[in-house]
Amino acid sequence: MNHNASRKLSDGLSDFLKMESAGGLLLAAAALLALIFSNSPLRQIYDHLLNIPVEIRFGSFHIGKPLLLWINDGLMAIFFLLVGLEVKREVIEGELSTPAQVVLPVVAGAGGMVVPAFIFFFICRGDTANLRGWAIPTATDIAFALGILSLLGRRVPMSLKVFLTAVAIADDLGAIVIIALFYTADLSLAMLFLAACAIAVLIALNRQRVTRLAPYILTGIVLWVFVLKSGVHATLAGVALAFAIPLKTKDAKGQAPLHQLEHGLHPWVAFAVLPVFAFANAGVSFAGVTLAALSAPLPLGIAAGLFVGKLVGVYGAGAALIAVGLGKLPEGASWRQFAGVASLCGVGFTMSLFIGSLAFEGAEFFTPVRLGVIVGSLLSGIAGCLLLSFGSKPSLAESPQSAV
Repeated sequence: MNHNASRKLSDGLSDFLKMESAGGLLLAAAALLALIFSNSPLRQIYDHLLNIPVEIRFGSFHIGKPLLLWINDGLMAIFFLLVGLEVKREVIEGELSTPAQVVLPVVAGAGGMVVPAFIFFFICRGDTANLRGWAIPTATDIAFALGILSLLGRRVPMSLKVFLTAVAIADDLGAIVIIALFYTADLSLAMLFLAACAIAVLIALNRQRVTRLAPYILTGIVLWVFVLKSGVHATLAGVALAFAIPLKTKDAKGQAPLHQLEHGLHPWVAFAVLPVFAFANAGVSFAGVTLAALSAPLPLGIAAGLFVGKLVGVYGAGAALIAVGLGKLPEGASWRQFAGVASLCGVGFTMSLFIGSLAFEGAEFFTPVRLGVIVGSLLSGIAGCLLLSFGSKPSLAESPQSAV
């Protein structure tokens, strides 16, 4: 890769990190606002707002949902479109484009999904209903985690920010697979066939090297409707659309359509889509909530999975890989700082809340799920900040084996 291309990628990553960090701070403000509404006389306004029925009708065809589900099914499809674009870019030309770059964050990310799921299963074993939430603590909220990381400024090496981004992207890819395999409703074969036809159109546009975004977006909207009606979660339409957007083909201005769309979507997702989602899903009433409520299996499994499972899984898998010589500690980072970033991976927040909304539909699950996610994410964020703040520089005496 020539110097100019490398510098362009570095500038792009820097812009990405700044956007995610600022978005993470706005996410925190939106979540706090939701908590204020939910624990004040504004609670009825909050609930009424989220339950406003919204309907789109064309003749006999209609889609009718409360506002909350439009946010979770519609706006989050835009978020997953951006996630898909980022995954494709990173795999083809970014931080996940070579085996040496991909192995540590992917293995660490896998550990950060398996261990939390195991902890959740162990705590919630014996309750079939609760076990549907096993994937909730496997997620990482990249915007929130990087927002917390940004508060520490230059005390955190850039290599750790890149590592955290790569782990979160690997987690997002895992979440996409989990949603596709485990959180689908009754399937409509007719709608699945129509969705497959829409995907075929997207592939044809890509093969024909079409660089205008409009045909892709219009086909993607049609695809979203078919996927929504098929029983597969509608957010997966955003991922399918993202993978069809060309990256190597450039338009008349010399810009790849993928870069153009990603650049255009990023501020909307960071400063509108995710904060709106956080406001709509983070509202938890603490009226009557006691330590006994938090120690119930469902919230305890989620909180422990995020707080303990992510730290143990990400750090343990990463350290083991480094110990056997298949990876190396991010440049300029100490083992304590590495553990701090592993802890920040436990800030699941929006992604965990989203998976929770797929896993449980009954109102009786809303408060336990949100309580577990908020407590687990808060503890992970605090622990990560403390470890990163007091992390020491690696010394020559430190060896990979000493960290296992």
